[in-house]
Amino acid sequence: RALPNAMYVNLYGPTEITVDCTYYIVNRNFSDDAVIPIGNNCKNMEIILLDDEMNLDKSGEICVRGTGVSLGYYSETEKTNTNFIQNPHNLYYRDILYKTGDIARYNEFGELVFICRKDGQVKHMGNRIELGEIEVAVNSLDDIDEAVCLFDSSSDKIILICKGRELTNSLIISSLSSKLPKYMLPNVIKILEDMPYNRNGKIDRVKL
Repeated sequence: RALPNAMYVNLYGPTEITVDCTYYIVNRNFSDDAVIPIGNNCKNMEIILLDDEMNLDKSGEICVRGTGVSLGYYSETEKTNTNFIQNPHNLYYRDILYKTGDIARYNEFGELVFICRKDGQVKHMGNRIELGEIEVAVNSLDDIDEAVCLFDSSSDKIILICKGRELTNSLIISSLSSKLPKYMLPNVIKILEDMPYNRNGKIDRVKL
């Protein structure tokens, strides 16, 4: 609304595939708690979604093939062989996929939508949960500046760590109750004055 003549583009891709492999030109309005798609593949790049059994699926881990895929990690053979794999659906020639560790799905418009990191999928109270979906809901709240969800498997608890203005645990839970089912509500909430960041400028989840 502020800049109606500007083009907004959401780019996605990890360093290992030379940064960008999908793009989405924002062409419709989104609510604050909606996830903006990562769109469709860039030229000379292809996205394949694989489930846990390495089958093609409409929801699964983003695997990338194409001219941008790097040769691997410098002097780290084991890590390279783990993340850069032969395409399991091509048995005829060398066809390397990079496994991003990111989970995505296709929406009703045929656009890719990022869900969460693969290690962000947890089972809680008998339900499969994507922690990224909780983070999207929390970050849509007016008084929240930043939020991260972690999972303590030893106690089976969802932990929300956030930063914001005039926040209380009861206010956060009451606001989330209309956005999330009960089993996805955080069990523990920590409100910080500042978030820790790593060298890449991202929230340091390991430190949290």
